[in-house]
Amino acid sequence: MNLPTRQLGSTAMNTSTVGFGSWAVGGGGWAFSWGPQDDTASITAMRHAVEAGVNWIDTAAVYGLGHSEEVVGRFLRELPRNDRPFVFTKCGLVWDPRQPMVDARRVLKPQSIRAECEASLRRLGIERIDLYQFHWPDETGTPIEDSWGEMMRLVEEGKVRAAGVSNFDVKLLERCAARRHVDSLQPPFSLIRREAAAREIPWCREHHTGVIVYSPMQSGLLTDRFSAERVAKFAKDDWRRRSEEFQEPNLSKNLALRDALRPIARRRGATVGAVAIAWTLAWPGVTGAIVGARSPEQVDGWIGAARLQLSANDLDDIRKAIEATGAGAGPARPAIASAGGAR
Repeated sequence: MNLPTRQLGSTAMNTSTVGFGSWAVGGGGWAFSWGPQDDTASITAMRHAVEAGVNWIDTAAVYGLGHSEEVVGRFLRELPRNDRPFVFTKCGLVWDPRQPMVDARRVLKPQSIRAECEASLRRLGIERIDLYQFHWPDETGTPIEDSWGEMMRLVEEGKVRAAGVSNFDVKLLERCAARRHVDSLQPPFSLIRREAAAREIPWCREHHTGVIVYSPMQSGLLTDRFSAERVAKFAKDDWRRRSEEFQEPNLSKNLALRDALRPIARRRGATVGAVAIAWTLAWPGVTGAIVGARSPEQVDGWIGAARLQLSANDLDDIRKAIEATGAGAGPARPAIASAGGAR
């Protein structure tokens, strides 16, 4: 099955408008886990997504402290080489294996980037990473020019196909772009976290940089079945327990916004989650959205977003709901509904 695709920036990759996010695949027992997760269930969910037309998987070294990449690697080995999805991963978060519940450090030292790349290639069982991304800005004092220079060398050596960043602001994007084109940006972006629509996404559109947004359903908040009761049942190591968006007063505002999406979902024959994802895809400059899943059923809940194009009336109703509930921050409506990609 094929899904709509968009060109990832100025690369030669045409990616499905939704991609499989493997944060939860990392399982429990680390600082930003989603709680326990069965590896077989993860592989079944990835297989279902790929069979439905998803052609890229986004992971990171830090997810499960290497475990997510290992599980993705197991899945890739099941597939004929020509049937494998694109593999996107990230570096720059360095953890202490003796203290898995301590936050990883944000390190973009050149030697660390190279060591992480080699480790990711081994865990994934591949020869080249299709998109390698800096996970967060550095906190060690390393100039971004030095970090980006090492990324350039990894591309030149064939270990990395395309080079991107995540959670970077425009100032850092411009410093990178002065040395080499930035192939993609991965910002947080949802109906609740809308700030990237003000600066980073327009910058990327102007500079032919792809945008793959993460947490478009705000980590599960913008889904049909989510509730305040569910928060109370989170696993003890689920990072969402510490998130302001899952605590009052934000939780009630966010759930009110979710409820306001229900009439739109009904008239479009879609899930609330699919409407939330489609809203992010409607912004000019956005190439695709990363969506996580623990099971095939969860994939089925959002896969329809790839084909769902919201109308002007839909977008107006969503803007009114954002304003009425006071949920989140940032621009509330794209200027036009976009069927194009980042260019």
